[in-house]
Amino acid sequence: MKKYLVASIAIGMLLAGCSDSPGSLEGAWTANGPVPMTITFRPGETEAMGVIEHVDYKTAGDSVEVTYKDGLMKGTSMKYVLVDRNTATNPMLTLHRVH
Repeated sequence: MKKYLVASIAIGMLLAGCSDSPGSLEGAWTANGPVPMTITFRPGETEAMGVIEHVDYKTAGDSVEVTYKDGLMKGTSMKYVLVDRNTATNPMLTLHRVH
């Protein structure tokens, strides 16, 4: 019985870390980097240049990690750090919220 309780708690903790919600990233952002574009973060997906990809989000403090479940970036993760309400960065680009 105790083994099942420990396993249930461990699984619950793992699932709590990932969600469909983009949290503070939700909405449209412009990216100025190697390829300027608009990226839209929605529950369970992102859209950029007309391509919709299914993702998982993991929020920790001021950062949101986006893990791609399909498409060209399948299996990769991008971590965005929120500088303020309207700015997010990662090593490749800076995002500015579209108003």
